[in-house]
Amino acid sequence: MSDLISDGKTRAAWLTSLANIHAPTVAELNAGMDLTPRLTPDGLQTNPTTADVDTGSLASTTDTNEVGRVGYDNMLTCKRGTTPQEDAPYAVLVYGAHGFLVVRRGVPYATAWAAGQQVEVYPSVCGERVNVAPAKNEVMKYQAPLKLTDQQDSNALVAA
Repeated sequence: MSDLISDGKTRAAWLTSLANIHAPTVAELNAGMDLTPRLTPDGLQTNPTTADVDTGSLASTTDTNEVGRVGYDNMLTCKRGTTPQEDAPYAVLVYGAHGFLVVRRGVPYATAWAAGQQVEVYPSVCGERVNVAPAKNEVMKYQAPLKLTDQQDSNALVAA
């Protein structure tokens, strides 16, 4: 048995437009902004939360629940860059910016987008970015909170 190591096997992109969240095309993904080199190693957070629906009754002797709505607390932690190209995410991921966060996992980062790859697609709007407090021996960083604007697809497939 072997484990899949995540180092170097995640890719994240920001797309300003997308025709079908269930089947983003290779062309749409290539046109998006590759965030991966600017994200810190722990800077991609796509954390789902599932609400409980109480299914108990007056006759119940045990608390019972069913799954309810799913929410996401998504956050990107990015490094600032010294050139306009390196710092492009800082200029793009601003309050009120709408787009789509697309994440591919388990495939080497350098592998090009290709039809049939499984991706996660999060229709999002950016919240107010937070400049992370400076610290010694660290790069300058900021966080961009992302709010879900529509139903996500955690199992989308890339189309040709």
